[in-house]
Amino acid sequence: MIVGASALLLLGAAPAAPPDAPVSFIGVDELKRRLDGGERADIIDVRTWQEYRELHIKGARSIPLRTVDERAQEIPQSGLVVFY
Repeated sequence: MIVGASALLLLGAAPAAPPDAPVSFIGVDELKRRLDGGERADIIDVRTWQEYRELHIKGARSIPLRTVDERAQEIPQSGLVVFY
């Protein structure tokens, strides 16, 4: 599904099955350090639309988890991609 340098930001959960592409787990502090250092990232909020509307990371896009498979073509194939 996603190829290249991708990262997954989760709060305590790991994937149930091995992903199709390399995945790194990073924390909030690491993401902030990388963004502050000028690295670009595509940040994807996988929560419901209502949760996204209430509060999300500035610049994040909403792709609810239940729609990730059908919207996979919208997710970059390279670079830093962060799901939260």
